[in-house]
Amino acid sequence: MAVLKKIKRAVRGDVKLTTVALEVIRRMRVVMRDRKERSLVERNVLFEPRMTRIEADGRFFDFDFFDSREVIEAAERILLGEEIQWRRDPLSNYDWPLEYHRDLKLMRGDGSDVRVVWEVNRLGHFVTLARAYALTKDERYSVEVLGQLRSWAEQNPYGRGPNWTCAMEVALRAMNLLAAFDAFRHSPHFDRPFLLQLFQQHGSYIERNLEFSYLATSNHYLSDVAGLLWLGLMLPELRDAKRWRDVGLRELLREMGKQVLPDGADFESSTGYHRFVTELFLYSFMLCGENGVEIDQKYWTKLHQMLMYIRSYLRPDGFAPLIGDTDSGQVLPVLRRRADDHRYLLTIGARVFNDPELERECESSSAFPHAGIYIMRRDDLYLCFNASDAGINGRGSHGHNDALSIEVSAHGTVFIVDPGTYVYSADLDERHKFRSTAYHSTVQIDGEEQNTTNRDTPFVIGNEAKPRVLAWDAGGRFEKVVAEHYGYTRLPSPVTHRRSVEFNRREGSWLIEDEFFTEGAHLYEIRFHFAPDLEITVSGASIEARAADKTLVIRALSTEVEPVLEPQATSHDYGQIRGSISGCWRISGRPGKLVWKISSEFKL
Repeated sequence: MAVLKKIKRAVRGDVKLTTVALEVIRRMRVVMRDRKERSLVERNVLFEPRMTRIEADGRFFDFDFFDSREVIEAAERILLGEEIQWRRDPLSNYDWPLEYHRDLKLMRGDGSDVRVVWEVNRLGHFVTLARAYALTKDERYSVEVLGQLRSWAEQNPYGRGPNWTCAMEVALRAMNLLAAFDAFRHSPHFDRPFLLQLFQQHGSYIERNLEFSYLATSNHYLSDVAGLLWLGLMLPELRDAKRWRDVGLRELLREMGKQVLPDGADFESSTGYHRFVTELFLYSFMLCGENGVEIDQKYWTKLHQMLMYIRSYLRPDGFAPLIGDTDSGQVLPVLRRRADDHRYLLTIGARVFNDPELERECESSSAFPHAGIYIMRRDDLYLCFNASDAGINGRGSHGHNDALSIEVSAHGTVFIVDPGTYVYSADLDERHKFRSTAYHSTVQIDGEEQNTTNRDTPFVIGNEAKPRVLAWDAGGRFEKVVAEHYGYTRLPSPVTHRRSVEFNRREGSWLIEDEFFTEGAHLYEIRFHFAPDLEITVSGASIEARAADKTLVIRALSTEVEPVLEPQATSHDYGQIRGSISGCWRISGRPGKLVWKISSEFKL
């Protein structure tokens, strides 16, 4: 049976048989619902809004967190754009067909990327136009939004084409439309019946196609239920509004308990998706507050922890290490932010919580043991140590092979970085590289991956490494973290890799010790991935990375092997790529322990 085959592929990690049984039943019900929806789509059944006698709309929260001039400038650039072909992939020029949404093959292998198409069709630029309209009352913005929306509806009939293939995308589009709806409701160009029909379609689709699974849920399902909550709060005149609101709120809070770890980090082992999930909770809680829906204090406390996690992992330059995947996604993108820009959430959070500390730069080292992230810092010296697992309770999807990797910045310059993500389905070879062990500042053994991956399944990753932190000591002259992982114990001659990082706060240097517990000989490749635009040179067994008057030196203290420089790449934003270099020491045999010293110099 097809359902059972899919279940077999989906089950990984520790899953109870009762959970598998529930999932089989759920998927069989999905097949039955799909037949009904397919029939509606084939008959072109329109979703007329089901109304009640309630006439008052919900209240939206203020968007005065952003610089007005920047917003208006961004809106003016949107007005200058050409007519949009909503189903065309700008990367490959592939025009997605209007097939029934479940029949579309999203990974085509021809350079097309449905994620890029989805980003445009989230209609996030409507939020920018709406905010500009609120500031200026310039009807050009309302005319533009209505014109684009009619064009969108004509090119994307319900249930057909790429823009109806994912409930998450439908939910995020609905949320952006609701923000625009609130700003334009008093415009003479406002077409309420047209909008209500679109909202009914979106709510009905989300409810029919919720991305729930008994095996695991993620930011997708969270987006789905947030979309239902927002529709229910903002459109009480729709007959389904109360059910959408109740289901959305109940599931949103339940998912916070599942998806947010005890130390405030999102459970997908990704700082990019932590930003996204934080936005979903923050904006949803704000919307509830505006509409008189109380959220229990324990959930607000958890949200504050999520913001404190962001504050702690931001580098001294104000940007985030890009641990795990990121697709640069935002909720309500009034202004577009690159993937590693997370600081704006602290500005919003500081106002919501009346907590100015959120906006202050973090000055002390910090540990997030559930996330597996440890930050060592003093002044503008910063090291991020990554001992996170594959994510989603070991099931993985957005995690990378980055166990025991580091990121380092000093004197205002980022030297050693996580390379980011680049793309998903547009180039499976590049996708495979960017999440590989060889692209991260850690140790690769015998050319193998820490966790099993496959080029052709870009959102599946094993959890063989299972990193474990053995010690963390902070607050004194020396700070130290020790961790090990077991990804290479599956080799014919098993190896356990243990890495310790000691921070000499007075000297401003880090001592790294890599220990290998094994009975056999192996090939060890120890890499440090450097940021773009640095001058990288090899001097004996050492590497120097220079940026103007600042230098970072990595010295090998236990080997005289000369490192080689490898051309690799770094991506600070989805779809963006820049050349960079990693330094690699290749050592064969049974070295036992290898030691490195990282120090920085700053010449005035």
